Amino acid sequence: MANGWFRKRKEEPRNVPEGLFTQCNKCREQLFTREWERNLKVCMKCGHHHRFSARERIELLIDAGAFHELDANLASNNPLDFPGYAESLERNRTKTGMTDAIVSGAGTLEGIPLTISVTDANFMMGSMGSVVGERIARAVEHATERRIPTVLVSGTGGGARMHEGLLSLMQMAKTSAAIARHHAAGLMTVVVLTEPSMAGVLASWGSLGDIILAEPGAMIGFVGQRVSQQANVSKVPADFQTAEFQLAHGQVDVIVPRKDLKATLARMFQFAGTPRVVTSDPVAAVTA
Repeated sequence: MANGWFRKRKEEPRNVPEGLFTQCNKCREQLFTREWERNLKVCMKCGHHHRFSARERIELLIDAGAFHELDANLASNNPLDFPGYAESLERNRTKTGMTDAIVSGAGTLEGIPLTISVTDANFMMGSMGSVVGERIARAVEHATERRIPTVLVSGTGGGARMHEGLLSLMQMAKTSAAIARHHAAGLMTVVVLTEPSMAGVLASWGSLGDIILAEPGAMIGFVGQRVSQQANVSKVPADFQTAEFQLAHGQVDVIVPRKDLKATLARMFQFAGTPRVVTSDPVAAVTA
């Protein structure tokens, strides 16, 4: 009788609401979704930093009500008539609510005026097409004109977007030139590398910050591990292309947990002598 009762109880379906739990991508722990989100999508057990969207990143870093998006009307088309590209763009726009793989704009961070550009791996792996490069270049130029710092956040695993050919590759030079002019003006560029930061992005604007920060455990490199294995590259260390490996080899300056990122950036800008704005309209201060 006990065995029959046990079998009956075991066969009863569990009524668990959908979305109640989220599984950590690294340790596979089941996390309460609300608690995980309150913890900025960082695993409470192993500390793994899950991907953040561009909008979530801006909400984390920019003061409430102080963000003004720039160039939101720019959108990619299909200049080379690449098969399926237009359909892929439309699918990603529907899925993410974004027009392309980046959000850029101006705002204040603890009262410090700056421009910020954030790529998003949820949109075609954050790959850099002509619109992504154009928005980054314009955001940097906006900062140069107003003599304020700029922050570039990479969540870009797709590198240059092959669908646009050389139009995509030339964004490496365009963004690099804009940052060079910003540097020549004596202004500060900070790059934040998150999971993943790879390929042509890392070979251009992703490596050009006066200070380069990284999130713990972020994958950072030029050629991904799977591609390296296919190319018969010699055996690499277990932590190869992690933020920790890059810190040990001088690619990044400091690893900063997500919860500490805003305060860390504010201290850096204060040390550099960047003044805060005192105004009831912070958006006007960075867009006028």
